[in-house]
Amino acid sequence: MRVPLSWLREYVDLAADATPEDVLAAMVSVGFEEEDVHRFEISGPVVVGQVLSFEEEPQSNGKTIRWCQVDVGEANGGVRGIVCGAHNFAVGDKIVATLPGSVLPGPFPIAARKTYGHVSDGMIASARELGLGDEHNGILVLAELGLDPEVGADAIALLGLDDVAVDVNVTPDRGYAFSVRGIAREYSHATGAAFRDPAERDAADLQPGTGHTAVVDDREPVRGRVGASEFVTRVVRGVDPSRPTPPWMIARLSLAGMRSLGVLIDITNYVMLELGQPLHGYDLDKLDGGITVRRAAPGEKITTLDGQERVLHEEDLLIADGSGPIGIAGVMGGGTTEMTETTRNVLIEAATFDPTTIARSARRHKLPSEASKRFERGVDPLIPFVAARRAADLMVSLAGGTLTDEGGALFAEVTTCEIELPAGFVQSLIGVDYTDAEITGALETIGAEVTASGEGWAVIPPTWRPDLTDKWTLAEEVARIHGLDRIPSVLPTPPSGRGLTAHQQGRRRVANALAAAGFVETSAFPFTSDIQNDLHGSASGEKLPSIRLANALDGQASYLRRSLIPGLLQTAHRNISRGFTDLAIFETGTVFLPEPGFVYGTDEVPPLGARPSDEKLAELNASIPPQHRHIAALLTGNVSARQPGRAAEAAGLTEALDAVRVIAAAAGVEIDVVQGQRTALHPGRTGVLLVGDTEVGYVGELHPDVAADADLPGRATVLELDLDGILSLAGESAVAASLSTFPAATQDVSLVVPAELPAAELRDALVEGAGPLLESLRLVDDYRGEGVPDGSKSLTFALRFRADDRTLTAAEATEAKLAGVAVASERFGAAIRD
Repeated sequence: MRVPLSWLREYVDLAADATPEDVLAAMVSVGFEEEDVHRFEISGPVVVGQVLSFEEEPQSNGKTIRWCQVDVGEANGGVRGIVCGAHNFAVGDKIVATLPGSVLPGPFPIAARKTYGHVSDGMIASARELGLGDEHNGILVLAELGLDPEVGADAIALLGLDDVAVDVNVTPDRGYAFSVRGIAREYSHATGAAFRDPAERDAADLQPGTGHTAVVDDREPVRGRVGASEFVTRVVRGVDPSRPTPPWMIARLSLAGMRSLGVLIDITNYVMLELGQPLHGYDLDKLDGGITVRRAAPGEKITTLDGQERVLHEEDLLIADGSGPIGIAGVMGGGTTEMTETTRNVLIEAATFDPTTIARSARRHKLPSEASKRFERGVDPLIPFVAARRAADLMVSLAGGTLTDEGGALFAEVTTCEIELPAGFVQSLIGVDYTDAEITGALETIGAEVTASGEGWAVIPPTWRPDLTDKWTLAEEVARIHGLDRIPSVLPTPPSGRGLTAHQQGRRRVANALAAAGFVETSAFPFTSDIQNDLHGSASGEKLPSIRLANALDGQASYLRRSLIPGLLQTAHRNISRGFTDLAIFETGTVFLPEPGFVYGTDEVPPLGARPSDEKLAELNASIPPQHRHIAALLTGNVSARQPGRAAEAAGLTEALDAVRVIAAAAGVEIDVVQGQRTALHPGRTGVLLVGDTEVGYVGELHPDVAADADLPGRATVLELDLDGILSLAGESAVAASLSTFPAATQDVSLVVPAELPAAELRDALVEGAGPLLESLRLVDDYRGEGVPDGSKSLTFALRFRADDRTLTAAEATEAKLAGVAVASERFGAAIRD
């Protein structure tokens, strides 16, 4: 909420020397957030000038300029010659002269310069050039604004351009602060300055008259609440919409972030900003009969003030007359009854609408407005009468209208529920020893009625505070009014047994380990296409069930992902396109794996105002597809750059398998790799990842066609594992074995086996036969060449043996090795290579 300080001073005693920073500091002390300070980007000398004479001079470009003699006052150099291209002024008119050295919004510095054969010693300014609106049909003639100032006077102060506004962030629960009235009240709370409520008026002045009472016909209330509980109208006749909006009002509206749109619309906007009550003005002569507030009919349409034709929803609340819809209540008016330059009689509307209805309509039609922003947060139900009269008075004084006794009022009794506040509750909740006087004083300060009752107080919140609904919100108000700095900074003692679960710890451990290994964690949207889901979600590329989004952000990615790989491919493409070609990235995230034939989702959305039943929650949970947390990585480019004496080393399967080992170690499992096949991966360069007999993922090089489709220029290697699955298989926490103090015995063995035999199966046979003395076994060579029969290969393993209680002899190590060879020979026909 942007509030000009001159406006704020009308309703609260603001010190003459108070700076915007002082005001913001006061607002922060009562729980608001400061946003910014807004000023007109203008500096002098900008003065009142009077046109003494001018000569019209046609130019070769077809334009006619005026060479003017302008009196700017003796203090500003007397008479100056100024070139002007506008023609909407006459000799004797008083105008705004911007002299050399001044700076207009833009910034646009003014200097004496030669143009059209003359040296123009300044510029005669238009309203738009001064920042007072969009009007640029000619220069600003002060007489048209009803001003007759002294020549040479400061035009910046005259037009209110020296004002400044503070910008306060208003949280959703404090809609009352979307007004100068609300901000002034809060500043009073913060500083103790006297507050003058603009809503305090004689009740007799507020009665709107008769003849234009609206009818509310809401047959389908949202959550049982009628769409309009209050609807006040007043009629002002004989207005002159051509009258200029006073400069002080334009300046205030501009600082508050609103454009000047003509005196009638400016008045309704001004009152909304002042009191927080949105208003709408109708051209009375365009209305067809009386006003009815109702829900939209199926297929009904309306053309709103922005010129857009909108198809209405049956839940939309409408303002209608005999011709049909003339406005979406609380959101935007219709074009058929808008106030224009021909309007002579105005019907002013000030209403109270259901916040839920307004919020839904604004979002449904993508029409957030200043009005809807206030209605959806709650408007003071006692303010419509005041706002309607205030707008009518301004139309009389500024637009030349006449206030009539025509109007109408539809209203319901305003009731505010009483809240019981037990004695001692505020102190126990906030942790500050407030006195009873401090508690009741704070609540009375914000406008609540407080009476003693039993062992506490009965509190009736003010009508402008619908957010005060229980004793907890009242306690928060006490803390806010007396200063949040009084709350002690004491950390509570956490209860034992809390913290991260074993799975959460495991996920963090795995992600941290992979990051420590040189990978960069990324995050992608969980949306993809059904083609990508089929390609990467299964080994064969078969058609798989996927969850389609009802309102996708991107029509080409309208499905929830079954794999993390499509997101990594997009991330890699985006980085490569920006010159980052050496990548090692990973992501942990959720994938969605619906079961074939099962229908997920529900058409019934429970209301937001109440907690669903246990049965409804179980139904909602059952409508959600299984969601597994996966981890995936992608490598492309080089793992080490080219250096003097050393060629670049490309990333490949070796690095991907190292990443798998890092994940396995961090998760506390042993992962085996066996050869496999996947449609998206290169044939012969694909591995299936197993924990025991359970498949937990895959690793391999992307198929060249898949890499090309993803616009990856070279080879790319990927891996993906079911992170939840491997953490579940990890079981209990691993216990570190004791280290043997005896030396190891190392031996190698080279075995000739059929070429199609996976190395992992041969390794398992050696481990099984070697027995408990074998500490580790590692494949170090795969040879296929001279000396090895066709159709065979030679696999060399490095074996390390160790005993816990003695130093092994070479004979014992050899015996264990040969025992392993015997099992391999029996199972696969393996023979020791000569």
